[in-house]
Amino acid sequence: MAVYVGMLRVARLCARSPRVLGARVGLSRVWQEARLWGVRPLSSGELDHTVPLPVGGFSYVQGHVGLHLSNKTVGRCLDATAQRVPDQEALVVHHENIRLTFAQLKEEVDKAASGLLSIGLRKGDRLGMWGPNSYAWVLMQLATAQAGIILVSVNPAYQAMELEYALKKVGCKALVFPKQFKTQQYYNILKQICPEVEKAQPGALKSQRLPDLTTVISVDAHLPGTLLLDEVVAAGSQEQNLTRLRHTQQFLSCHDPINIQFTSGTTGSPKGATLSHYNIVNNANMIGQRLRLHQKTPEESRGKKTLEAISRERGCFLYGTPTMFVDVLNQPDFSSYDISTMRGGVIAGSPAPPELIRAIINKLNMKELVVAYGTTENSPVTFMNFTEDTVEQKAESVGRVMPHTEAQIVNTETGTLTELNTPGELCIRGYCVMLGYWGEPQKTEEAIGQDKWYRTGDIAMMDEQGFCKIVGRSKDMIIRGGENIYPAELEDFFHTHPQVQEVQVVGVKDDRMGEEICACIRLKEGEKTTAEEIKAFCKGKISHFKIPRYIVFVTNYPLTVSGKIQKFKLREQMEQHLNL
Repeated sequence: MAVYVGMLRVARLCARSPRVLGARVGLSRVWQEARLWGVRPLSSGELDHTVPLPVGGFSYVQGHVGLHLSNKTVGRCLDATAQRVPDQEALVVHHENIRLTFAQLKEEVDKAASGLLSIGLRKGDRLGMWGPNSYAWVLMQLATAQAGIILVSVNPAYQAMELEYALKKVGCKALVFPKQFKTQQYYNILKQICPEVEKAQPGALKSQRLPDLTTVISVDAHLPGTLLLDEVVAAGSQEQNLTRLRHTQQFLSCHDPINIQFTSGTTGSPKGATLSHYNIVNNANMIGQRLRLHQKTPEESRGKKTLEAISRERGCFLYGTPTMFVDVLNQPDFSSYDISTMRGGVIAGSPAPPELIRAIINKLNMKELVVAYGTTENSPVTFMNFTEDTVEQKAESVGRVMPHTEAQIVNTETGTLTELNTPGELCIRGYCVMLGYWGEPQKTEEAIGQDKWYRTGDIAMMDEQGFCKIVGRSKDMIIRGGENIYPAELEDFFHTHPQVQEVQVVGVKDDRMGEEICACIRLKEGEKTTAEEIKAFCKGKISHFKIPRYIVFVTNYPLTVSGKIQKFKLREQMEQHLNL
C-alpha cells in the first residue's frame, strides 16, 4: 500500500485526461498531467462499472476481463498520444517554468533517449535517478523507457550507505542527480563512496566500490567527472544517434523490464521489485478507467504549492498520500484559494483514517475521490473504489478488485481460503504481478508461489460485495507519511552506536503522518545519553525520514514464553507512555 504514490510517477503518464494533479509532485512544486496514452476509447459495454462478487461465501474474487490488455510499451503510448493530440498540454513544471505539449515532450524524450544510447548505455542497462520531483525526473523516466534502459528509482533522501547498497544491488551503470536539493548535497554524498569521480573522465568512471557504475550525469551543474544532462540531450539530436534509437526500438517488447523499485520483505532488507511495460501501462489504464478519465473532456478536467497549483491550473483531480492531504487541509489560509473546479482524485500510500476521507470529500469538494490499495510488486494498484461508491464505502474500505486481477484471502496458518468478513493474508494473481526481485530468484520464489499467487503480507477482510478492508500487516513495516520504514534496518543501524545494548523499533500512531517511528533503546550498563544525542548520531548516516521522532530508553521488553519480543505489546506500551 505504501508504494502506491511512488509508482504514480509512471502510472500518471499513462492516463488520458488532462489536469490531474499529484499531491506528491505538487508539494515539491512540480505539476504533471495524467492521460491514458495510446489506449483506445471503450464502448459503454466495456466500461468497468461493476465488479464480480465473491464466490461461494469465501474471500475470493476475480475482476472483469472484458477490457483488453494492451501490448504497448510506454514509448509507443507516448508516440500514439503525440500523434493524436500533438498540441495538447502534456507537462507543467511550475518551479522550473516549463510547459510542454505532447509533441514537444516527445521530441525532448526522443533526444534524451538517443543521447543515452550515444554515451554507451544499451537496452537492459540500469540507470539510477536520484533526486526530487523535477522535469529531469520525468524526462529520464520516459527516455529510459524509449531506449529500453531500466530506470532505477533511487530515494532522493538516501545517504552514502543506502546509495551504495541500491546501486550495487541492481548494478547501475549510470546515475543521474542534481547538485543539491535543500540540504542534500548529492555530489558530495556520491564522493563518499566513489572518490574516483573527481578525477574520472566523464563517461569512463572506474570505481572500486561501485564497479558497474561508469557514467555519472549531473542535471544542473558542471561537476568533475560528470556529463551534463543538457549535453547528453543535445548529442541525441544528431541524426545518426536518432537512427540508433529507432533501430533499438524495433527490439523492445512490452514484457521487457522498465523500472526497478526498492521494497522490503519479511527481513526488512530492500529488494528491487522489477516491473515491465505490460505491468505499468495496463495498471495505469485501469486506474484511469475506474476514475472515468476517458469520459472527461479537457474542459471538464481543467485542472502553499498544492492549493496554488489547483487554483492557478484549474485543477480537477488530485492524488497523494494521507499525509499530503492533511497538509493541504491544514493550511491556515485554506479558505482563500479557489478550489471550485475540484471533483475527485486518489488517496493511497498508507492507511487513511475514515475521518480524513470524509474531510477531503467535503472540504476539498472531491466527490469523486477514491481510495486505492496496492504494492510495488503489483504495479501497484489491485483494489480501488469506484467514483460512485458511497462515502462510507470509501471511508471503510480500499474498494473492490481491479480488472484482470484475482484476489484471495487465506488463513495465515493453514493457507486455506477464509470465509467472508474473516481476516487473513491477502494474495494477488494476474498480469500486474512483478517479473521478480532483481537478482534474487530465491526471494522471488518466497513471494510468488508456483501457482503465481503473490503474498502481500497484509491482513485483510472481504465482505459480501467484494469490498476489501486492510486490518493490519503481518510484517512489522512502518508507513510514515507514505514512506516505507523497515524496523530491522534501523535496529541494525542503532546497534552501531557504541552505547546501545539493544533496540527495538516500532511504529506508533500519529494523526498527521499515520505512523511515527519510536526507537526503544536499552543502553549498555553504566552508559548515559539523551534522545537529542541519539538523533544527532543519525543525521547524515540515514535518510531524514528514518530518524525516529521518539527515542525512549527502556530496561526491558515484553516477551513471549519462549523469549521472543512482542512488538505489538511494545507498540501499545509506547503509545500509552507517549500519551498518543
